[in-house]
Amino acid sequence: MNAYLEIASTRVRYGEVEVLKGIDLSVGKGEFVALLGSSGCGKTTLLRTIAGFNTPTAGTIRVDGRDVTRQPPDKRGMALVFQSYALWPHMTVDQNIGYGLKLRRMPARDASARVAEMKSLLGLDALGQRKPGALSGGQRQRVALGRALAVNPDILLLDEPLSNLDARIRLTVRHEISALQRRLGITAVHVTHDREEAMVMADRIVILDGGKIAQTGTPQEVYNQPNSDFVAAFMGAENILDVDVVARGDSMEIAAGPHSLRATVHRPGQAAFTGKAIARFRSESIGVADASDDTLGTKSGGLLLKGIVEQVSYPGGLWRHVIHLGDNSVIVDAERRFEQGAQVHLRVPEDRLYIFPAHRA
Repeated sequence: MNAYLEIASTRVRYGEVEVLKGIDLSVGKGEFVALLGSSGCGKTTLLRTIAGFNTPTAGTIRVDGRDVTRQPPDKRGMALVFQSYALWPHMTVDQNIGYGLKLRRMPARDASARVAEMKSLLGLDALGQRKPGALSGGQRQRVALGRALAVNPDILLLDEPLSNLDARIRLTVRHEISALQRRLGITAVHVTHDREEAMVMADRIVILDGGKIAQTGTPQEVYNQPNSDFVAAFMGAENILDVDVVARGDSMEIAAGPHSLRATVHRPGQAAFTGKAIARFRSESIGVADASDDTLGTKSGGLLLKGIVEQVSYPGGLWRHVIHLGDNSVIVDAERRFEQGAQVHLRVPEDRLYIFPAHRA
């Protein structure tokens, strides 16, 4: 992939605190990249640094081979959609969308045509004379997007623009933005803390942790092949067990425990190791059966566990069970309900079992 936006060895400090600790990232032309992470990980700082609102203490930022590291925001060919939308409350929809064109001194007739084009693109045709206070959250978000796109930016930057929308509207608008980005072929960098939002919208996800890139890859790669305990947990593999493992070529043997059987998991292409380990898996990836049912035991591969149902609830779609495994508990989602107190067997398929070295103090 040829880099259109290139961030190289970039560091940013706020006083004595280094917020970005050497970021290296390339974004291809027309690619949609999501910066994903929890609060304080550096994702918004990185976006603002790309936009030109933060000056790096080290490193370079290039757009199409042009060094923009020290250039002001208005010289970078980018547009930023803020989390708060930042619309002028005294201006109409037309005036808000056309604000950047006015600053660029575009002739009035051309600007009017461009505003009309944006309204048509975003379904705002009938709202041109309304002010932001008379719009819904979804409509205000579209106006902010129209203002950003009106100036025909080389790169569109999105700073959690959906976080102020209610859940139902957010689902609709995220698909609209993604479809629009693909239709226009525009390069986009999107900041979000919402894992599902990143998975649905982005071509590639960059997970940040403590000012560093923890992993980058397609949504499928970071979800199914997390490269660390942190990434696995962040991508939803919240069930955790402490295990002992022994490397056997490209496989790892998991020692039997009071609530688990010995298991061997294959890890082709991944370095096996010996010692204390953490096993992670998702609640929906587990097979569950009554203890009297030996169906799970006849299947090859994966980790077999024995537990007791502690709690049962129904959040919708699947039954959610808290399964007690000695001193540990795991969450298991299943199509059928298992009663509280029932003894059950669990099977975690080996391709849904993520094993990493235990943290050392």
